[in-house]
Amino acid sequence: MRIDLHIHSTASDGALSPGAVVRAAKAGGLDLIALTDHDTTAGVGEAIAAAAEGPLVIPAIEISSSHEGRELHFLGYHIDPSHPALRDFASAARTRREERMRTMIERLARLGAPVSLEQVRRVAGTGPLGRPHLARALVEAGHVRTTAEAFTRFLADHGPVAVPTDLLTPREAIELVHAAGGTPVWAHPPIDVLDRELQRFQRWGLEGIECYRPQNTPDITAALESAARRFGLLRSGGSDWHGEWNGRLGDFAVESDRVPTLLDRGARPGG
Repeated sequence: MRIDLHIHSTASDGALSPGAVVRAAKAGGLDLIALTDHDTTAGVGEAIAAAAEGPLVIPAIEISSSHEGRELHFLGYHIDPSHPALRDFASAARTRREERMRTMIERLARLGAPVSLEQVRRVAGTGPLGRPHLARALVEAGHVRTTAEAFTRFLADHGPVAVPTDLLTPREAIELVHAAGGTPVWAHPPIDVLDRELQRFQRWGLEGIECYRPQNTPDITAALESAARRFGLLRSGGSDWHGEWNGRLGDFAVESDRVPTLLDRGARPGG
């Protein structure tokens, strides 16, 4: 079974609608996916409706948090997408993301790469505003040639423009996933923070680590797998796919025997 447990749609900052994501996943040979939009579950219903003939869909979310000046993300798998706590969080997150976007646009203007909030909104459509939308606006404005260049020059976590999505603490993010009936997994954990904080996050209820990503080197994957074994945590993996600039959906996949326990938590046809 070919699996991708980290995919974004236009409900947050991806290029395809949730239904189109499901169809692209099927065309790419994926058997099971998780829709993990940033700070919202607005696309889960559409993805489930589109998945009648496969692939299987896990309702999920990627929650942003900040910790000691670093932005950390937590995936919540097998959640109740309509849980009131998630709805309240998503509403607050949308407001904070717009405030964050205004700050990043102001910083870009000072660096000689102006774009307008209206340009970013047009790129984003109905979804909450995120860095990939700003990257695409920078390409359209001619300031960079590719979205990858936009991140390298301006938008990466430690770049001159990036502003952390200061919504929750890691503990609050983990507790929110639990409140919605889900399984919290640390997304793409930085190794230095992992070494320092994993034990504390586990005490707060963390249940897994995202070990498998196309961006990982073999050494990083081995270190993440070792940490998961050492602390008795679940393993997850996915492409963190946002659009065609990440390649074709399905080019990266995780085999089911690498994440068996996580799948046992409730994957089923249509959610």
